[in-house]
Amino acid sequence: MASIPTLKLTGFFCVFFFFPQGKRRLPRFIISISFYFPRLNEQASEEILKVEQKYNKLRQPFFQKRSELIAKIPNFWVTTFVNHPQVSALLGEEDEEALHYLSRVEVTEFEDIKSGYRIDFYFDENPYFENKVLSKEFHLNESGDPSSKSTEIKWKSGKDLTKRSSQTQNKAGRKRQHEEPESFFTWFTDHADAGADELGEVIKDDIWPNPLQYYLVPDMDDEEGEGEEDEEDEEGLEDIDEEGDEDGEDDEEDEGEEGEVKC
Repeated sequence: MASIPTLKLTGFFCVFFFFPQGKRRLPRFIISISFYFPRLNEQASEEILKVEQKYNKLRQPFFQKRSELIAKIPNFWVTTFVNHPQVSALLGEEDEEALHYLSRVEVTEFEDIKSGYRIDFYFDENPYFENKVLSKEFHLNESGDPSSKSTEIKWKSGKDLTKRSSQTQNKAGRKRQHEEPESFFTWFTDHADAGADELGEVIKDDIWPNPLQYYLVPDMDDEEGEGEEDEEDEEGLEDIDEEGDEDGEDDEEDEGEEGEVKC
């Protein structure tokens, strides 16, 4: 008797013939139940999206108030970026100088959230470029793939930081030489792989929700200086204690000699 060509069968029928005849209803029931999961998952995604949209709107007044308060703190954003380990690795000395004119950062998620977000950098009048606002937007294109677009930076004469031949040093003092021109501001022109844009994700998901945690990170140089001062203070106290002990011993010897004379 010819064998049943189960390998040519697909899906349910392939599974069906592997079960004993008395239990062939089981896979049918399992498969029929499984049809509900994609529908439920889709409904769950829609409900979660509605909740996120609702609370994004509720957060906006608080973000606005926070931005107003941050604007009163000098060099808040450049300090925050310099203190962030991933962002600081991208900053050269000239980048830091330019970011001293950064007065405000805003992150805006699009209405349906899943389609993307925009990061806006607001600058005061500065010697580097004409723009008051530099923006980079991340979104899904018509085919559903991540893509990005950004503001064209209008550099002032001789100030284009993306065209320098090398970085000098970052804040930590590490020399960083590059064969290709590199600057923090090249991020605004890099659209090669929007889906792997780590800097955008870091700003949106890590820095933007709580920038104060990075602004308040103590400067490592200050910490080292304080540590050295503490060590010097401790050594000074030890010297004082030793001198005090020696003086005490001398006083005791003098008292002993005086006592012998009186006798």
